[in-house]
Amino acid sequence: MGKVKVVLNRKGVIELLKSPEMVEILDAEAGAICKTLGTGYEHDTYIGPNRANASIRAESIPAKIDNMKNNSLLKAVGGSK
Repeated sequence: MGKVKVVLNRKGVIELLKSPEMVEILDAEAGAICKTLGTGYEHDTYIGPNRANASIRAESIPAKIDNMKNNSLLKAVGGSK
């Protein structure tokens, strides 16, 4: 069997990464993470220069303290295993 060469359609990939469907998926995931974190955490989605992004942040003082002490945001997104 010969070598397989895959060529990505760059414009199509960029279009997919910036699509409203991707923003909807990211918003749902960020919302689910915020629910697990509890009150004081907020999320936002936006379209950047390369792709859609989601951000989650601690807004209230108790949430900021909780995040500083326990790394709650990092653990909630799966960064600490």
